[in-house]
Amino acid sequence: MRGKVLSFNGSTGLISGDDGKRYTFSVSDLMGDTVYVPAGSTVDFEASGDAAVSIYVIMTAMGERNKYVAALLAFFLGMWGIHKFYLGKNTAGIIMLVCGTVGWILIGIPPLIMGVVAFIETIIYLVKSDQSFYEDYVAGNRSWF
Repeated sequence: MRGKVLSFNGSTGLISGDDGKRYTFSVSDLMGDTVYVPAGSTVDFEASGDAAVSIYVIMTAMGERNKYVAALLAFFLGMWGIHKFYLGKNTAGIIMLVCGTVGWILIGIPPLIMGVVAFIETIIYLVKSDQSFYEDYVAGNRSWF
């Protein structure tokens, strides 16, 4: 049966099945190498009473952002905040864009600062787990570090 993940906290979650019922599941029910499923993801599963077992992720939630793409954007184009726009953090992106372009008027200090911030964020993005990255930067409101 197919369904959509309504919630998942890293250990347990809830799926809304195509039959209109809700099924609970735990991380041990996820198949393959999957250890985290964002809310809104489409899954295929077997129903066992009120529980979902043998869960396979068919399609991850729309709008999910990849931490590796964000890290590459931060490394190569971070001074202009392109990675912020990619993550949907438009206010932070505009701040970095203005500092990275117009900031050259102030002896290049603002662009230098934005470059350092982008480099630090590149490292943070690469070090964070997928679940932590998703919770902080995709689902959460974290815009900086």
